[in-house]
Amino acid sequence: MSDILVIGSCMIDLVCYTSRLPKIGETIYGHSFQIGHGGKGANQCIAAKKLQAKTSLVAKLGDDEFGRQYLASLDAHGVSTTHVKLVKGYSSGIAQITVSDKGENQIVIVPGANTTLSATDIDDALELIKKAKVVAFQFENPIDVVRYGLQLVKKHKGFTVLNAAPALKEVDSEILQFVDLLCVNEPEAEVLADMAVISVEDSFIAASKLLELGCQTVILTLGAKGAVLASKSNPSPVHVETITVENVVDTTGAGDAFIGALVYFLAYQPSLSMEDMVSRSCRVASYSITKPGTQASFPTRNDLPSELFS
Repeated sequence: MSDILVIGSCMIDLVCYTSRLPKIGETIYGHSFQIGHGGKGANQCIAAKKLQAKTSLVAKLGDDEFGRQYLASLDAHGVSTTHVKLVKGYSSGIAQITVSDKGENQIVIVPGANTTLSATDIDDALELIKKAKVVAFQFENPIDVVRYGLQLVKKHKGFTVLNAAPALKEVDSEILQFVDLLCVNEPEAEVLADMAVISVEDSFIAASKLLELGCQTVILTLGAKGAVLASKSNPSPVHVETITVENVVDTTGAGDAFIGALVYFLAYQPSLSMEDMVSRSCRVASYSITKPGTQASFPTRNDLPSELFS
């Protein structure tokens, strides 16, 4: 039985690598193209699996060649795919990604079959929900289904993690009542907290505002600046710094690498302080940005210093 359950999305990544990101209305040349597997849910699931977690995924793929290849890839990674279904009449979700030579990215997603994930799919995974140590959600599936899933997990006394991405303005405080740990980046925090988040000090204010919406713990990731952590039990925000990465190649999926590591530590090293978990998860994410691609960039446990797991 899996210790980590991810209820989320699968996307086919269509990635163009360019010298810089294009301006609005501008056509530029790229220097390479790559097709990969992504989607926040599957990414987070595989990131945790690569750290040797036991993981399951609840998701939908199109009944097309992309979907069949993706399902085979999940199986090859060792993710439990009993609840990953191919849907006839829908394309697999795709993410159109542009990555600059500086590692910056722009992403447009077309969710496709991900929109068909339903409350019934979550009910079908009830036995996994009951036994999982951590259940993670994102916003690449219908929000009413995410709300239903969060409520069901809490009904059965589970621990919930919500990555509120992509950010949605219509998120109400009710959904956050069922969230043990909310994780967002700066642009997502701006939408949810309704304020500009430019500095670490802004992040402190935003984290405090997000706590007031009802979740128990907030982590606001800041890229190269680390993360900000605040909780109901310790409401004064803390800045968790991280290592400096000199050779940034591709930041795509770094947030998912962070969350995959975080749910790993929550499930397998619960005695660590939350600040320590955040610091270690930042280290894992830092490794991922030194490699191209999304899931391909996620480190295995053997790629990382052993002290991260002691």
